[in-house]
Amino acid sequence: MKLNRNTATVFVPDGLPVEQALARTTHMAFGAHQDDLEIMAIDGILSCYQQNDRWFTGVVVTDGRGAPRSSLYGDYSDDQMWAVRNKEQRKAAVIGEYAAQVFLDYHSSEVKNGANVQPVEDIVELLRTAQPEIVYTHNLADKHDTHVGVALKVIQAIRKLPQPERPQKLYGCEVWRNLDWLADEDKIAFNVSTHENLQMALMGVFDSQVSGGKRYDLATMGRRQANATYHEPHAPDVATGLVFAMDLTPLIEDDKVDIQAYVRGFIDRFASNVYRRIEQMIL
Repeated sequence: MKLNRNTATVFVPDGLPVEQALARTTHMAFGAHQDDLEIMAIDGILSCYQQNDRWFTGVVVTDGRGAPRSSLYGDYSDDQMWAVRNKEQRKAAVIGEYAAQVFLDYHSSEVKNGANVQPVEDIVELLRTAQPEIVYTHNLADKHDTHVGVALKVIQAIRKLPQPERPQKLYGCEVWRNLDWLADEDKIAFNVSTHENLQMALMGVFDSQVSGGKRYDLATMGRRQANATYHEPHAPDVATGLVFAMDLTPLIEDDKVDIQAYVRGFIDRFASNVYRRIEQMIL
């Protein structure tokens, strides 16, 4: 397996050879930054945790050098932040018992550049080696440009694979925009009620972010609880944590499906739902 950047690395927590470690993957996630995987792809992490026949592999696409910082990390250079964030991500891979953790090490600008095909080539290489059944990435309505850029690169990469080699499912998950606005029929709701201690540990390990000025640990667990409580207004809660996702599978089942039109469909159905409810009760 060859990756484009000579700074790209693969960390295998249990020490297996890289290709052997990747080949056992069943669930794979592509996130923009260190800690995105633990926020958005917790369904995959929990589904594989301590399972002999299911393994989670995480891929961080960018280097994370531009992260906000304060407190202990306030005077850290970009290179120091890169080092500490990658160290934290490796700790998460150990705690979550990942099959492997990949660092592609691109700059955000390279991911947001639609003409740059190198990240796509790397993602194709990883997918061919791992052959995951389920892939998680950012949702296409995320408000962080780099997140959307990663999601588009993932779709482009999967579309380069022959149909038999493609994953069965592709989900776009929450980070920088909740997906509770999706019409209920469009929501993929992952029940993540189990192993709350593990979830908190996975988020808490990113100290450069948490103590550095962004309480992702509290916000992420709170979002999951809020999703569970507010998901259904007419029935008791059936879960203590839910993560919502946008089903992107049709985009990899048919390459002719227009990405912008597909996302517009979610927005249009939401708008129609709001208008219809008002119309039914308006004087």
